Amino acid sequence: MENHNYITHKTKYMNPYIAGLILGFVLLGAFYLTGRGLGASGAMKSVVVTSVETVSHEKAENSAFYSKYIADGKNPMSSWLVFQVLGVLVGGFLSGALSGRLKLTNEHSPNITSHKRIVMAVLGGMLFGFGSQLGRGCTSGAALSGMATLSLAGFVTMVAIFGTAFLFAYFFRKNWI
Repeated sequence: MENHNYITHKTKYMNPYIAGLILGFVLLGAFYLTGRGLGASGAMKSVVVTSVETVSHEKAENSAFYSKYIADGKNPMSSWLVFQVLGVLVGGFLSGALSGRLKLTNEHSPNITSHKRIVMAVLGGMLFGFGSQLGRGCTSGAALSGMATLSLAGFVTMVAIFGTAFLFAYFFRKNWI
């Protein structure tokens, strides 16, 4: 049997309490500097709008949805959310490199194949992305930033996210454990 880092706990991770504290300061900084909280789904929306516009400028221009993001020569990729997500990606790579965890491996449970792990991750990401659009924001935007402003909707969103995850974990746990 393979020796998996997530089972042996040999991988270096940041203390979760310190990481949570840092995340809180980042959120506070975002509110102070931008007047808005954190969010990632808006960056994905910018990528989609830019992709549609690149493929068919006419379709984007005539669409009620896409046109509001490109009207008057606006560039959806100049949104601060795009730069935030790029910063998260760069930060993730730096964190992995500094802790010696930067390698192209597909960690998975011994109970599933590498291919199934990738399929489940992609499927989960697609469902999460679809849900973020239905809910008008991702977890960081709707729940984290919402709770930081003491919004009832933020608290309801967080309960729904973790409640749903708790319910579905029973059925999908064999894919990770």
